[in-house]
Amino acid sequence: MIDKTAVIHPSAQIAEDAIIGPNVVIGEGVKIGSGTRVIANAYIEFAEIGKNCTISPFATIGSEPQDLGYKGEPTKVVIGDETIIKENVTIHRGAACGDCTTRVGNKCLLMVGSHVAHNCVLEDQVILANLVTLGGHVHVGFGAFVGGMSVFHQNVRIGSMSIVSGFSAARQDVLPYSKGDGRPAAPVGINVIALKRRGVPLEVRTAVNAAFKLLTSSEYNTTQAIEKIKAEIEMNEYIENMIEFVQSSKRGVMLKRHKSMGASMVEG
Repeated sequence: MIDKTAVIHPSAQIAEDAIIGPNVVIGEGVKIGSGTRVIANAYIEFAEIGKNCTISPFATIGSEPQDLGYKGEPTKVVIGDETIIKENVTIHRGAACGDCTTRVGNKCLLMVGSHVAHNCVLEDQVILANLVTLGGHVHVGFGAFVGGMSVFHQNVRIGSMSIVSGFSAARQDVLPYSKGDGRPAAPVGINVIALKRRGVPLEVRTAVNAAFKLLTSSEYNTTQAIEKIKAEIEMNEYIENMIEFVQSSKRGVMLKRHKSMGASMVEG
């Protein structure tokens, strides 16, 4: 159903059972999947939106990136299935680099006023609380939860199943499965709740916690900590992911908090 007050570009491809509300503007290059609802006053262009999504009032999806190098090249936003976009969320289409796409996965929840900048990637089941701001090219891993009013520098990675407390900030990567807190967001423990909810057994969680403690210990540098983990702890996919995440970091991973400085960066 398309409300008579909606403005639809001729090129738009809208599923027959999608619902387009009053005063919605759907511009060029838009595809909207089956069962998706676009509520009043939303604006969408250059975006592919999956099935059974909800786009709330005054959300803006696919507008030009805030990148001075962008010169109108063909880029887009891709959003998966069953994702909820709340009021006043902004998702900018990609700049002309990489695959020229900003991506939001399946079953994500973007709460009121959150911002996803150009070329960001949000994997499945990511939650951004109110007013979260992601700079360009930020990558948010599967199942991560980002607290309200948190801000992230461009090119930062937020690891899978991590949780970052509200009013935090980061210029370096956030370790997978960790609880990050502060400005900058230093790790304060393992996100046990997320691991439990996804069925990770106790013995695996215990090993992950042991590896986390070594990585964040002030007794060892990063190389020493990884060597000690490999020598002393039975490996599993989660520990392997943590180690690969640290070793592949380009901006460094926040690993240690110091009493005198709050936190400091340890290069991956």
